[in-house]
Amino acid sequence: MNTYEAVRIVAAREIRVKLRDKAFLFGTLFFLLFAVGGTALPPLLAGGPPSVAVIGTAPAALTAADFEIHPVADEAAARALVRDGGADAAVLGDGTVVALTDAPQDVVRALSTAPAVELLDPSGMDPVLSFLVPLFFAVIFFFTSLTFGLQIAMSVTEEKQTRVVEILVASVPVRVLLIGKVAAGAILALGQIALIAIVALAGMRIADTGDGLVTMLTPAIGWFLPFFVVGFVMLAALWAGVGALVNRQEDINAVSMPVQLAVILPFFGVMMFGDNPAAMKILSYVPFSAPSAMPVRLFHGDAAAWEPAVALAVLAVAAVLMLAVGARIYEGSLLRTNGRTSLAAAWRDREARRLAELDTAQG
Repeated sequence: MNTYEAVRIVAAREIRVKLRDKAFLFGTLFFLLFAVGGTALPPLLAGGPPSVAVIGTAPAALTAADFEIHPVADEAAARALVRDGGADAAVLGDGTVVALTDAPQDVVRALSTAPAVELLDPSGMDPVLSFLVPLFFAVIFFFTSLTFGLQIAMSVTEEKQTRVVEILVASVPVRVLLIGKVAAGAILALGQIALIAIVALAGMRIADTGDGLVTMLTPAIGWFLPFFVVGFVMLAALWAGVGALVNRQEDINAVSMPVQLAVILPFFGVMMFGDNPAAMKILSYVPFSAPSAMPVRLFHGDAAAWEPAVALAVLAVAAVLMLAVGARIYEGSLLRTNGRTSLAAAWRDREARRLAELDTAQG
């Protein structure tokens, strides 16, 4: 079979194994429930609009605000309706607002006369959104790349520990095995994110939070997907190489610290400098932080039309280089079963194997 068929078989095997993993399924279910709980449940649990008892004709401000109006004959009836729980508040003839225990802020705001407001920067970003959007992109890329990366490393180590890798390498080339694992991880990670995004958008529609936010997020999300895929592939190759360096899963944390820092430091960088345009511009071109930083700049409108394409090209070049580094470490240490392998030994072993293959081919 050709290389494509071998990669497809390896990737399909990895996907089947992961889809039967209860931890992966429960983790996906948890994120989906979190997306539903954060978007759809709050307005559904909040109930309907406040009910207000009024004497005679309801004020125009209450009607325009879509309150539930209960006409009553007099003030005594209005007070009795509030006391019995039939209405959340009552508006008396002189404009007094009556409530049971707490002041009904929605009713008070509707009846109050708001002063004229002049915005010097009407296009300015809501401070809450300015905090939540960088958090969203940074958290998604951070947790997904870290979680799936560790799973790839643990899968490689488990195959070494159980000697299954010797059977696999006898059937397919080592590089094909690596590509299949990386491809399977990217497909599963992207599928999980797509499910979460669909559920979250559906929750926003149900909650009727307004299409404005969805429209503002569309360009950022559209660019986040290719940035995520390329960035994940870049890190996944390194995680596979890390997993091949050890023979026990207990040793993965010790050897994976450089890769973990490559994920953690950009995460905190985007979180700390999310409101700093100059710093975010730099981070959007750094390969390890670009998948989070560039979508944030697009959301804020700080990036020129050509910048995402250039940053993605830089990330793609870095991904190719990291794939080559990860593949060399992976190939040089995968069949070593005599304890932990150093990076230098894995690098030299891969070079020695390559020279031996060339000598065999020429002989």
